[in-house]
Amino acid sequence: VQLQASGGGLVQTGGSLRLSCAASGRTFSNYYMGWFRQAPGKEREFVGAISRSGGSTDYADSVKGRFTISRDNAKNTVYLRMNSLKPEDTAVYYCAAHRIYCSGDGCQYDYWGQGTLVTVSS
Repeated sequence: VQLQASGGGLVQTGGSLRLSCAASGRTFSNYYMGWFRQAPGKEREFVGAISRSGGSTDYADSVKGRFTISRDNAKNTVYLRMNSLKPEDTAVYYCAAHRIYCSGDGCQYDYWGQGTLVTVSS
């Protein structure tokens, strides 16, 4: 699976962004999808995951209630809607695909996108 993330940019505190991740190469609906992020000087961390049908999602505590993951299997795309952004959300955001459902920092997803930078100014 090839993954292409987009939608990052500069936003003020309290603002919103929607990231997209377009998949190609294999049957998108066969894969669980996740979002991760890595801030400068920090380890990569789990943001959220979504089941193959889109009916189930999980989120890191740090983003719960502010971020929403969704997917459109007809468009081979997964989204990350980010509201009420904070400066600590500044990071490179990565989408990833996995054959097994996994949520958490320790997940080793099969395929990764190239990342898109989100910068939240204070």
